[in-house]
Amino acid sequence: DVQLVESGGGSVQPGGTLTLSCRISGYSFIRYCMAWYRQVPARAREAVATIESLGRAEYAGSVKGRFTISRDVAENTLTLQMNNLKPDDSATYYCAVDRRPGVCLDVFRRGSSDFTHWGQGTQVTVS
Repeated sequence: DVQLVESGGGSVQPGGTLTLSCRISGYSFIRYCMAWYRQVPARAREAVATIESLGRAEYAGSVKGRFTISRDVAENTLTLQMNNLKPDDSATYYCAVDRRPGVCLDVFRRGSSDFTHWGQGTQVTVS
């Protein structure tokens, strides 16, 4: 079974930094789209960043220039480096992975959150 386990969430003051990690097991990294989403209560899940097999990354406008998504295939880990955090960044953050063609393209172009595998989430609080 594919399992995704996030870690690294916590509480930080505005302007602070956090690094989220997503450990992925049971998954073959031949072709993939990986993503970070976030969600606050009573609101839809929001895409934060994606990264494809060839390394191309995309970001939500609200985090561009502050967040960096990266992956370490050898360590089966997806990372989200978050700098200059703002109160509006407070949310539960989820990692996701899918191997179907076009998944990454649909995330920001169509607002899709159609990923096959999801983690359980990690809480980030900025205040």
